[in-house]
Amino acid sequence: MNKIENWLKEHKITEVECMVSDLTGIARGKIAPTMKFISEKGMRLPESILLQSVTGDYVEDDIYYDLLDPADIDMICKPDENAIYLVPWAIEPTAQIIHDCYDKNGLPIDMAPRNLLKKVLKLYADKGWQPLVAPEMEFYLTRRNEDPDLPLQPPIGRSGRQETGRQSFSIDAANEFDPLFEDMYDWCEAQGLDLDTLIHEEGTAQMEINFRHGDPLMLADQVLVFKRTMREAALKHDMTATFMAKPITNEPGSAMHLHQSIIDRKTGKNIFSNADGSMSTLFLNHIGGLQRYIPEVLPLFAPNVNSFRRFLPDTSAPVNVEWGEENRTAGLRVPDSDPQNRRVENRLPGADANPYIAIAASLLCGYLGMTTGIEPSPPVKGRAYERRNLRLPLTLESALECMEQCKEIEAVLGRKFCRGYVAVKRAEHENYKRVISSWEREFLLLTV
Repeated sequence: MNKIENWLKEHKITEVECMVSDLTGIARGKIAPTMKFISEKGMRLPESILLQSVTGDYVEDDIYYDLLDPADIDMICKPDENAIYLVPWAIEPTAQIIHDCYDKNGLPIDMAPRNLLKKVLKLYADKGWQPLVAPEMEFYLTRRNEDPDLPLQPPIGRSGRQETGRQSFSIDAANEFDPLFEDMYDWCEAQGLDLDTLIHEEGTAQMEINFRHGDPLMLADQVLVFKRTMREAALKHDMTATFMAKPITNEPGSAMHLHQSIIDRKTGKNIFSNADGSMSTLFLNHIGGLQRYIPEVLPLFAPNVNSFRRFLPDTSAPVNVEWGEENRTAGLRVPDSDPQNRRVENRLPGADANPYIAIAASLLCGYLGMTTGIEPSPPVKGRAYERRNLRLPLTLESALECMEQCKEIEAVLGRKFCRGYVAVKRAEHENYKRVISSWEREFLLLTV
């Protein structure tokens, strides 16, 4: 704790937000005065938050008691000295510190998303490999919306007008929200977030922030913090920032594209390239693993009912695990690069995915391909949107059924995590099915 205490004193922190990520990516925890945080050296939280749905509900009792202690005991949450960030929008000097979850015997809790990513990273470390990732986060800016029955509307920019039409890569369209983005960049710099570029995406008031490539655990932490930061910056400017996968009808969905490559720890060389600069066998096996297992772990990339709206026809999102060089219509794109920077871009995760879980799942699929020698299909040429051979489940229900049947994934991620995750998503889906939609009222109310 000495490093953390020194950091808190150096920044004159008076309050600490102690947080962990639940399965849905929500930051949960406690807010404590600095001296109390230092004296307690962490916090305790009920284990049950790891089986809490996005609606605040819990899974059925028989599953709950099978996975957690029926007494609803606490887990021990320990702060990570490498995951300390300022809260620059707070009135008082405040820090947010990400914690890891352990049981009373000091063992990592299987269902904690950060532990899941650490487990996958250890597989790589044991092989002498260091994976690198670079997330690309898409999101929409909207007017504030107090009535969930009403569609979202584009916000008012500096010009006093709403944006209309598609403005892909428009500098002026992005500059409409300069005051907001200036705050966002200032706050991200204060937190040490490793942002790269800001892009206006295809949708109306849809943006994308790219992160520089780096350590997967560090980047997952930063995505969690960035989402909080972006939402706060938007609220300050009387807007909303949403990372829903498909928030607006007839507009493109929002993704969290993941670029991934692997470095040999001893040599520092990218193992995806041969000495002559060509694609290595390990690279092709990595793609083969992604192709083989992504259909089995799709709920980890598309965790909500809304996630699958992004995969509807004509939505600019690939619904396949085809791969190709410089091909954005394939689920797995190999960008044009020099041999040391050779990588694959997994274009399937949604912006609504938990970053720890999505990164862990993507790296695990590639790892299984490399360790079992899975060969990929031939690379696709031209449009891959309409190709049917390597398509994915198109509903959350069918995707959860596929995930339940994959023993190879369960063997690594653990029975508790897999069963708990599926149970939480089923509980959310049951809640969703109870809500009557505006489509039903519009087309069925007076006609059937």
